[in-house]
Amino acid sequence: MTTLDDQLDAYLNDAHAIEEQALPQMRAAPGMAGDPQLATIFREHLAETEHQEKLVRERLEARGGSPSRLKEAIFKAGGFAFVLFAKSQPDTTGKLVSHALSYEHLELASYELLMRVAGRAGDEETVRVAREIREQERAMAERLEASFDRAVDASLREIDPDDLDKQLSKYLADAHAIEAQAMQLLQRGTKIAGDPELARLYAEHLDETREQQRLVEERLHARDASPSRLKDAAMRLGALNWGAFFQAQPDTPGKLAAFAYAFEHLEIGGYEQLLRVARRAGDAETERTVARILDEERAMAARLAANWDRALDATLAAQEVTA
Repeated sequence: MTTLDDQLDAYLNDAHAIEEQALPQMRAAPGMAGDPQLATIFREHLAETEHQEKLVRERLEARGGSPSRLKEAIFKAGGFAFVLFAKSQPDTTGKLVSHALSYEHLELASYELLMRVAGRAGDEETVRVAREIREQERAMAERLEASFDRAVDASLREIDPDDLDKQLSKYLADAHAIEAQAMQLLQRGTKIAGDPELARLYAEHLDETREQQRLVEERLHARDASPSRLKDAAMRLGALNWGAFFQAQPDTPGKLAAFAYAFEHLEIGGYEQLLRVARRAGDAETERTVARILDEERAMAARLAANWDRALDATLAAQEVTA
């Protein structure tokens, strides 16, 4: 039988592992940013992240525990893998900002859940620490949201103006591939949500996502371009792997909701940049299509954020957690 204290210790361990994954990304990000203001934003958040890791570690130790070496090793490897991926992309700055926006919301969601578990366990100091870190993550996300123009400027700086149409088609192909991954995740999510309301949210957004992919594909064909089969296949495979990961977790409903929330912001970051590229290329129809999709992605993120308590209830019920 799992107790609330056990669950709180597990959530603290997860939070520490997430901060350990963030650190190599934040250390590499200033040198990859491609823009001095973005580099400053990442550099400043590195200092915050180092402090956040310390605060979470101290709460673990105060509760008689210690960080999980296995979780840290896995998460650190993921952090280094992303750095290598972003460096390999022609639009490194754009990919970096989109991923960072998504990761900030993964952290934000994790601290929302941690704060609630700590409250139920009566650990007010952990509630205070989680709330403090959550607000720092939210502020960082807002700084990134305000930086999309800079990200696009940096990504397109080396591109000949005559190649802008070609770049727009590449951005559309990326969006198509991300929607392919989203569909796989949502299909699995409806089956492992752990709560009928969360399952309904995933099912409704799955229908939206199918239509979003159709709209993106329509814009690609209108531009005499087509989706990338390689990108689509790679993204679908990644989604299947994530689905298996969630199903193997004891706290599936909470982790799934947090990841879905983060994934919505990965899509938001991609579409915000696609919107700006379409505008620069003078493609008004793509701009209108992307604006519509962005509204839907933001609405889904808001619906998920309104259901943290429900996700936590489902998690605790699945594990038969006792006070």
